[in-house]
Amino acid sequence: MNKLLIVGTVAFDAIETPFGKTDKILGGAATYIGLSASFFNLQSAIVSVVGDDFPQEYLDLLTSKNIDISGLEVVKGGKTFFWSGRYHNDLNSRDTLDTQLNVLADFQPKVPQDYKNSDIVMLGNLHPLVQSSVLDQMETQPKLVVLDTMNFWMDCALPELLEVIKRVDVITINDEEARQLSGEYSLVKAAAKIHTMGPKYVVIKKGEHGALLFHNKEVFFAPALPLEEVFDPTGAGDTFAGGFAGYITQSENISFDNMKNAIIQGSNLASFCVEKFGTEKMVTLQKSDVLSRLQQFKSLTQFDIEL
Repeated sequence: MNKLLIVGTVAFDAIETPFGKTDKILGGAATYIGLSASFFNLQSAIVSVVGDDFPQEYLDLLTSKNIDISGLEVVKGGKTFFWSGRYHNDLNSRDTLDTQLNVLADFQPKVPQDYKNSDIVMLGNLHPLVQSSVLDQMETQPKLVVLDTMNFWMDCALPELLEVIKRVDVITINDEEARQLSGEYSLVKAAAKIHTMGPKYVVIKKGEHGALLFHNKEVFFAPALPLEEVFDPTGAGDTFAGGFAGYITQSENISFDNMKNAIIQGSNLASFCVEKFGTEKMVTLQKSDVLSRLQQFKSLTQFDIEL
C-alpha cells in the first residue's frame, strides 16, 4: 500500500453554532485529514503533538482507523492545543473566541522513519516553518506534496509561507485566502499568480459553493452537494483535503484528470463532516454511505448535451 504522511494539529475544539454548542471535543486539522483519508486503501501516519491531557480513547480511535500515531508526540505535563469559535447564522463566517497554542508553541515535528519515504505528503494548516521542517526530513522526494494554509500565516509569517509554497505541488486554500495571497480579486487571476509562486496545481475551496482546480490554463469545478442540513462546518476543509490526498495516494495517479476525481472524493467526504458536530459523523461513517453519496455526486454533475 502507498504511504500518506499527514502533518497538522491534533486538538480540542469548543464549537458554538445556531444549532447548539459543545464542550471540549476532538478536533485539529490532522485529525480530520486522517479520518477522511482512512476511507482509502493506504498506510497513513500523523505527525503532531498533544499534551498528557489528551484522552487515551482519542488515541485509540485514531489507531482503530489504521492511522499510525508513532509521530504523535505526547508532552508530559503539557496541555493540548485548544480552539473555540462561534459561527454566525449563515455558517460561512465565525468568530474565534479563544486560541491556546499550549504544546503547539514549541512543536518540533519528528517524521517516523517508516514514513520518510512517503508517496504523498499532506501538510495541514500549521506554521510554515513546521511544514518546511517536515519536508527537510524526507529521505526520498514525495510524488506529490499538498499544502493547506490560512490567512493567519499570510498575516504573520508571509516570508516563511512563500518559502514553503515554492516546495509544494498542490496548494489548497479558500477563496478569501487566494485573494489575499495573490492580491487579485478574480479567482482565475489569483490562481495564475499563485502558480508563479511554485505550485503546479491550485485548489480553491468555496465552501457550500464547491471547489475549483487550476493547472496552467486548465480549470475544473466541482459543486458542493446540496444538503438538507448543515450543522457544523468545522473541519470541512481539512476533511476535503484528506479525501483529496487519500484518493491520490490510493490511485497512484497525479494527472490533472485524476485530480478531478480527487476533488469530487474530497467534496463527497466533506459533505458528511458538516452534518454533525466536530468529528462525530466522520467517526461513525460507513464506506457504503460514502459510495452511495458518491453516486449522488455523479448524478448531480453528469449530463449529455449535443454540440
